[in-house]
Amino acid sequence: MKLFKDIQSFNEYLGLTKPLDSNIDIGYYDVPKMRLKSEPVSIDFYRISIKSNFIDRSVPEFDPNNIQPVTAVFFNSPELSGGWDIDPVFNGMYLQFSRKLIEDNRFLFKNYYNYGLHEPLLLIEKEEEEIKTIFGLMLKYYNEEKENLTVLLSYVHVLVSLVESFYKRQFASNPVQYSPIVSGFQQLLKNYYNQPINQTPTVQYFAEKLGLTPNYLGDIIKHLTRKSAIEHIHDFVIAKAKEMLEKRSDLNTTEIAYALGFEYPNYFSKFFKKQVNYTPKKYRSQGLIKN
Repeated sequence: MKLFKDIQSFNEYLGLTKPLDSNIDIGYYDVPKMRLKSEPVSIDFYRISIKSNFIDRSVPEFDPNNIQPVTAVFFNSPELSGGWDIDPVFNGMYLQFSRKLIEDNRFLFKNYYNYGLHEPLLLIEKEEEEIKTIFGLMLKYYNEEKENLTVLLSYVHVLVSLVESFYKRQFASNPVQYSPIVSGFQQLLKNYYNQPINQTPTVQYFAEKLGLTPNYLGDIIKHLTRKSAIEHIHDFVIAKAKEMLEKRSDLNTTEIAYALGFEYPNYFSKFFKKQVNYTPKKYRSQGLIKN
């Protein structure tokens, strides 16, 4: 699989124009000049694509007897791969930016860039118009002198914020689509201590098991359950700790801490007290375990 470490080399492969800057690239697709089919490749930067009347024959759900073009936002981040087989009937625009751009402007870019590669964001007409408006402003300042970089990045931030809010709308409009992710997370959580472990459960662990990124999984869990993924994890660990304090009289609290994956017993004690208002020892000694 081919890895493209910079925007310019990927543009050459795809058939896009040379970027004006090595850290950010904005443009419209020139479909007749583009590579329309490719084996999986990966990139070492970030991409947001907005495509209208788009048909990708490489996706698993493609049905040649029921072709349905979409207008959607597509997102790529580093270390994830994907191929394509697209029909030359679409139009759209793209925004590409380097890891360095994000690190140098972290105050503008927070969580969204860790969403990773996932299902497209299907746009309604109003959302498409908003994105096109912001994109036009970005392109204006991209084509001007570099002293306008701050203005350009501000518009990039607005675009990303819009896309993030539109994803939350998509979560709400079709919860059935995301319920398998929630149930998968809950089942993995339930089974966590049925295997050898060396740490307490983390959102990162469950995200990797589900083939998602932590922020994307967290947003789905929070939107559909009204509790964050980390809150679910904490509730689960506390429930397991109470169970062990009740049933495992052969283990002291230090041994229970290690069995739960805590590296330091004192951290387990602080964590338990914060959640329950009692230390594990006091919880056990005062008979606070529910029979």
